[in-house]
Amino acid sequence: MPDTPNYKILLVEDEEAIREMLVFTLQRGGYEVIEAADAREAAEKLAEKPDLMLLDWMLPGISGVEFTQRLRRDSATRDLPIIMLTARGEEENKLKGFDAGADDYVTKPFSTQELLARIKAVLRRSHSLHANEVIEINGMELDTAGHRLRIEGRPLDLGPTEFRLLSFFMGHSERVFSRDQLLDQVWGDNVYIEDRTVDVHIRRLRKALAPFGYDRHIQTVRGAGYRFSRHI
Repeated sequence: MPDTPNYKILLVEDEEAIREMLVFTLQRGGYEVIEAADAREAAEKLAEKPDLMLLDWMLPGISGVEFTQRLRRDSATRDLPIIMLTARGEEENKLKGFDAGADDYVTKPFSTQELLARIKAVLRRSHSLHANEVIEINGMELDTAGHRLRIEGRPLDLGPTEFRLLSFFMGHSERVFSRDQLLDQVWGDNVYIEDRTVDVHIRRLRKALAPFGYDRHIQTVRGAGYRFSRHI
């Protein structure tokens, strides 16, 4: 990724003054900005193929959390990177945002430098899965280029963060990684992400794999971190 990326960001914010400030910040950061005041307008603007969405939690009609859940259920927008903007800073609300499928979470008020750093990190992560590689372990086949996962021949949809996490685990099986190491390797160099985020996505990944019995591949190593084992 270049230092000044020419990416397109869909900004969904109903408060006009905040939206204008964010547009100015993003354009100064080198981004093209598409504006929307609510989820309905944002859904229409998705036709312009944004590279990332900045989404306010509190929107009229449908909340940012509900809209994120809807986007994650649609194959066309399943992998769209989403950063949620909100005044809700409590951990419970952060986890709710991550559980809905958000890639990151920025609490208002925030500095422009912090916001741009988070955007850069999320875009870098989302564009890091272009290596043409297929990994197969015990009937689980992961295609990094096609962003597809098949277990015993059956397709399984994963969110973008869970897919990156599983891809890293499968490429480094039998090794134990701490939360900090997973943050560095899967989320990238982003000092704003909390280590609790790892636990949230590990839980979501295990839940997705559980119907196939493959959640047992992801093992917790007390006091050390997590390991992906080939042997279950």
